Amino acid sequence: MAAAVAMRCASGSGSDGGGGGYDKGGMDSGKYVRYTPEQVEALERVYAECPKPTSTRRQQLLRECPILSNIEPRQIKVWFQNRRCRDKQRKESSRLQAVNRKLSAMNKLLMEENERLQKQVSQLVHENAYMKQQLQNPSLANDTSCESNVTAPPNPLRDASNPAGLLAIAEETLTEFLSKATGTAVDWVPMPGMKPGPDSFGIVAISHGCRGVAARACGLVNLEPTKIVEILKDRPSWFRDCRSLEVFTMLPAGNGGTIELVYMQMYAPTTLVPARDFWTLRYTTTMEDGSLVVCERSLSGSGGGPSTASAQQFVRAEMLPSGYLVRPCDGGGSIVHIVDHLDLEAWSVPEVLRPLYESSRVVAQKMTTAALRHIRQIAQETSGEVVYALGRQPAVLRTFSQRLSRGFNDAISGFNDDGWSVMGGDGIEDVIIACNSKKIRSNNTAPNAFEAPGGVICAKASMLLQSVPPAVLVRFLREHRSEWADYNFDAYSASALKTSSCSLPGLRPMRFSGSQIIMPLAHTVENEEILEVVRLEGQALDEGLLSRDIHLLQFCTGIDEKSMGSCFQLVFAPIDELFPDDAPLISSGFRVIPLDSKTDGAPAGRTLDLASSLEVGSTTLQASGDASLDDCNLRSVLTIAFQFPYEMHLQDSVATMARQYVRSIVSAVQRVSMAISPSRSGLNAEQKIISGFPEAATLARWICQSYQLHLGVELLRHADEAGESLLRMLWDYEDAILCCSFKEKPVFTFANEMGINMLETSFVALQDLSLDKIFDDAGRKALFSEIPKLMEQGYVYLPAGVCLSGMGRHVSFEQAIAWKVLGEDNNVHCLAFCFVNWSFV
Repeated sequence: MAAAVAMRCASGSGSDGGGGGYDKGGMDSGKYVRYTPEQVEALERVYAECPKPTSTRRQQLLRECPILSNIEPRQIKVWFQNRRCRDKQRKESSRLQAVNRKLSAMNKLLMEENERLQKQVSQLVHENAYMKQQLQNPSLANDTSCESNVTAPPNPLRDASNPAGLLAIAEETLTEFLSKATGTAVDWVPMPGMKPGPDSFGIVAISHGCRGVAARACGLVNLEPTKIVEILKDRPSWFRDCRSLEVFTMLPAGNGGTIELVYMQMYAPTTLVPARDFWTLRYTTTMEDGSLVVCERSLSGSGGGPSTASAQQFVRAEMLPSGYLVRPCDGGGSIVHIVDHLDLEAWSVPEVLRPLYESSRVVAQKMTTAALRHIRQIAQETSGEVVYALGRQPAVLRTFSQRLSRGFNDAISGFNDDGWSVMGGDGIEDVIIACNSKKIRSNNTAPNAFEAPGGVICAKASMLLQSVPPAVLVRFLREHRSEWADYNFDAYSASALKTSSCSLPGLRPMRFSGSQIIMPLAHTVENEEILEVVRLEGQALDEGLLSRDIHLLQFCTGIDEKSMGSCFQLVFAPIDELFPDDAPLISSGFRVIPLDSKTDGAPAGRTLDLASSLEVGSTTLQASGDASLDDCNLRSVLTIAFQFPYEMHLQDSVATMARQYVRSIVSAVQRVSMAISPSRSGLNAEQKIISGFPEAATLARWICQSYQLHLGVELLRHADEAGESLLRMLWDYEDAILCCSFKEKPVFTFANEMGINMLETSFVALQDLSLDKIFDDAGRKALFSEIPKLMEQGYVYLPAGVCLSGMGRHVSFEQAIAWKVLGEDNNVHCLAFCFVNWSFV
């Protein structure tokens, strides 16, 4: 009997389109319905419109389709259930097949990597035996018959004007590249923090002990090889540091391949170093197994390329055999191998900045993994896995990110052929002022074009940060704009996009309300990059002026504390509320680049003027290679660049304004760095940040004494402790403790660690939050109704409720206690609140 039932169940999901089946409802037990093709077609039409029809819809279907008149409603319901089950099974089967293909490809990669490592081990064993033989027999010391091939051979000097010579160089480049991509020409070691697996985007390795810096990555990408090669060859579209790439000569080669002579320019990462350029041969060919290869190398160390006049601001760097190997994968997609091997001429930069040019880890993060992530992003967008906000196409949003980044890089590098020229200073060389009279709107038909002659002023500066986590700093600058930005300057830049006349800040005084709304637009697969729109709410200071909001298009990278990025950025530009795809963008922002070095000189938690430490030979730094660093030993370079449109008659005034504004931002960043540095207690930083505030240890004593005075119990177990001990106990207290000023509009002035976490803010931004802003309507009513009782008896209990964090998240708490904090003179110094058992909703 059980076998018969099983057979009926199996036949129900068989040849009748999923409509037949055993009715388990008991209405007509044992009855099997076989549907005709016409009936199945009618049911499929309904299913396409509504996979889960209601009972009313099923009754309507029976009335409208005479061919279903012999089918009972319960059987129609079973048909739709079976049909949905088949759809679910089909989708799950497709998903499992995709996972299986990915695992198979990853297994293939790991097997190849294992084979390469075995070869490398054999080579090292052979070299070790040879070295032992040399030590045992000194007469063999001059024997070079068993040299290692770890170091790549030098670039042969061939006649680049001879096609046959170029083809010989191309073939040799191909051989050397393949030996790096799949062989043992370079001693590869795993990239720190990158673990291969089915959920990772690929296998990443960096060089050890070879000339220059090198990185290698390989992974599975769901795109065809020809599409991948097309994307990767367009380096400016994915490599943010690539300013331009120009093909000077193209020659045909065998197997339908091509040889190209390419000139590439790179941006400078900071204002303190020159940019790099490359003159390379690029060879594209097809292998016998159908794999596509693009390999590239420098033709010479210094010659070649455009005229010397156009390359004066560049240092010629060398590209050793590098490239891409793209192999078609069974079942679709491709396996991609990427190798970048460079000699960036680190000698030409100050020693304090040489880690940027001597670290294979930096090359891996900026170039190699960026290429792999970009093609994976394109693959996901092509497959429809990524859906972005506001109905924008992925390519359009990607273009916005590229334009923001390119505009910021242009401002930092300030190339002469772009129209930039440095203006005279005021005797203090901490801020560089450059102007660009070419950087105006050329399309005067656009509604936001500059009609008056003028250009753009750029104020930029660099500083060295010590013991400041880059991700924390950039995230703070993003979330707490009021701590460093002046609303009037944002309004000035925004007004230049809408009107032909620019007025200096202060002529139409506005004030930032302290409220900013961040609206996400797009992000990359691993959230390394985020594109968003920020709305700043402004308030007019003069009556008769309308309050005005400002919108910014903002691009940020590396804001996650676990980010492995080599560059942490916050770049933004004012936009119109309904910004079109071709909206003009004038980029400003911040860039923090970690340095893989340690120092024993500068005190922790300080920011330094980097220009004062750039003399050759005046540094005590020691490079630490690619080892990971603790936050307390971390050094990084912060570069700030802000751009302001100007009219010709206001050039000097705007330049003075820009210089002063950037100096104020530098001061704000120094203050923020003091607060977030992990090498110092946040409480000590708070004592220095909040002006007119009593010592934190004194305040902690007042809080505990007042609590015991009003409530008759101790807040802390050992409240008789004094000084730093009591302060630390209060800081580590299990519930959130907040203090607000005793004024008409109370603002928060102090919080312990749980209080900071609850408000999702920091010590620096604490004063941006007022007491009324963290309560909802019910909470405000409950608080205001208890104010008289609080003033009379000195404390009050508030019932359970919900409040808001500084980021707008809802926070629930079981109970809140408020009490008056009395100073030495028995006068009310502030109000304290304790939120018990709080949690995010």
